[in-house]
Amino acid sequence: MNLTFETYAGAIGASFLVSLTSMSGMFAFWIEPERLKRIIPYLVALAVGVLLGDAFIHLIPDAVARQGSISTVCLTVLLGMLLFFVLEKLVRWRHDHHVDVLGQQHDIRPIAKMNLMGDAVHNFVDGILIGGSFLVDPVLGFTTTLAIIAHEIPQEIGDVGALMYGGYSPEKAVLYNFYCSLTVVAGAVFTLLFSQLAESSLVFLLPIAAGGFIYIAATDMIPALHEHSTIANLVGQTIIFGLGIGFMQSIIMLEHTLLSQ
Repeated sequence: MNLTFETYAGAIGASFLVSLTSMSGMFAFWIEPERLKRIIPYLVALAVGVLLGDAFIHLIPDAVARQGSISTVCLTVLLGMLLFFVLEKLVRWRHDHHVDVLGQQHDIRPIAKMNLMGDAVHNFVDGILIGGSFLVDPVLGFTTTLAIIAHEIPQEIGDVGALMYGGYSPEKAVLYNFYCSLTVVAGAVFTLLFSQLAESSLVFLLPIAAGGFIYIAATDMIPALHEHSTIANLVGQTIIFGLGIGFMQSIIMLEHTLLSQ
């Protein structure tokens, strides 16, 4: 591993570039509020497909390849789900007990806060992957970055929709999503400073992130989709749910093409 200035600059610059993909949700700024309100459930459906697709098609297989034991990875995924269950209990407890200066409860739903937590863990993992790839070879670093950007764009669009559904304004949804995405940079810096520790931590962080994604999609987002139960909602959300999974499958194929060159 060659720890040159170019390695540090390339890894940190690439991770910040990935963070900027969180701004792909800025399209919400230019959509009329009433129309945006009708679109948001479909963005949540996209988020569900992308989160589940990422967990089952990307994160879990990657963890199995690194760990070598399917049962250990599955147990760690379950641990991740348990961890996010506890986190949501704490979020909901704080939500129920939080009273503002006017004596009214805070109006941000737990789904939004859980989405930010899950995305922060996933972004940190992406940062470790970027930092590690730059330590091996700058060319591998750039191809890894391109692959991560490809799967981040549909996910970030869905995340912004989930945050708006959870009560944030479009401006705050994009801003908080960007703040959350900066954990990519933190993951890259962590890897550059502690490369061996960062690499070994992926064995646990990948399935924990997968467990978090499965938990958030299944317990927070899918029930939210059932609040809209017309035939049009059923057809539209099912198609977009499937498209989210399809996006992740096609992007995994793209990643394999990029990283095999």
